[in-house]
Amino acid sequence: MTDSREVLSRPAPGPDRTVAYGEHPDHVADLWFPRGEGPHPVAVVIHGGFWRAEYDRVHARPMCNALRAEGYLVCAVEYRRTGQPGGGWPGTFDDVAAFLGALPALLGDDADLGRVALIGHSAGGHLALWAASRRAVTGVVSLAGVCDLGLASRLRLDNDAVGNLLGGTPESVPDRYEAADPTRFPPTAVPTVLLHGDADGIVPVEASRNYAAVAGERCELRVLSGADHFAVIDPLSAAWPEVLRALADVLR
Repeated sequence: MTDSREVLSRPAPGPDRTVAYGEHPDHVADLWFPRGEGPHPVAVVIHGGFWRAEYDRVHARPMCNALRAEGYLVCAVEYRRTGQPGGGWPGTFDDVAAFLGALPALLGDDADLGRVALIGHSAGGHLALWAASRRAVTGVVSLAGVCDLGLASRLRLDNDAVGNLLGGTPESVPDRYEAADPTRFPPTAVPTVLLHGDADGIVPVEASRNYAAVAGERCELRVLSGADHFAVIDPLSAAWPEVLRALADVLR
C-alpha cells in the first residue's frame, strides 16, 4: 500500500443528524443511523489529526458511512483541539468525557447501550483508550493509535504534537503524562484491539506495541502487514476488513 491521504478529502455523504453535547461550537457529534429497526450497536468514532485544530471530524465521513452500512449507529464526536481556545490540556479530554456522559440521552431508544465501542484513529486512538479507562463502554478499537505519549514526546511526532497537547514534556509536566498516557494509567477493563500497520510512517507501530506490553490480557495487538497510517480508516483499502473484524470482536 502507499501512504495516501486521499481518503481524508474523499467526498462522502454527510450525517443524518448533528447533535450538541455542550455550549461550545465544537461540542457536537454527527450521527449516522443504519437501516432497520433498532436498537443498534454503537460505534463512537474519535477522529485523529494529532489533536490539532486543522483536522476535524469531516475527514472521517468515508469511514462513518461504511460503518453505518454494516449496521452500526455511528457517532463522530468533535472536541476542542490544540490551536484553538480551550483545546489541549485539559479541555480536549474534558470534551470527550462529556460527550460519553451525554451519549445515552443523545441517542435514546435507537441505540443498544449495552454494545458501545470506541473506535479512534491516531490521536483519536489515544483518546479512545483514555476515555475507556474512565467511562463505561463495551470495547475499544485503536487504529494506528498514539498509544504511548512518552514515545511521541521523545520522537517529537508531528512537530511535538503531544507537547502542544499537554503543555510540555514528561519531565516538565509529569502529572499530566501520568493522567493522559495510556502506558502509565491502569489499562481499560474491556476488550481492546490495537490495529497498526507495519508501514506506518507517521505513528510508528512501536506506539501500539508499547501499550500492548502493559495493557493486560484483554488487549490484543494486530499488526497489519504493508498497511500505512491511513489504510485503517479507508473503506477501500485491504485493511478495512480487519477493522470490521476488530469492531465485531470487541462487541461480541
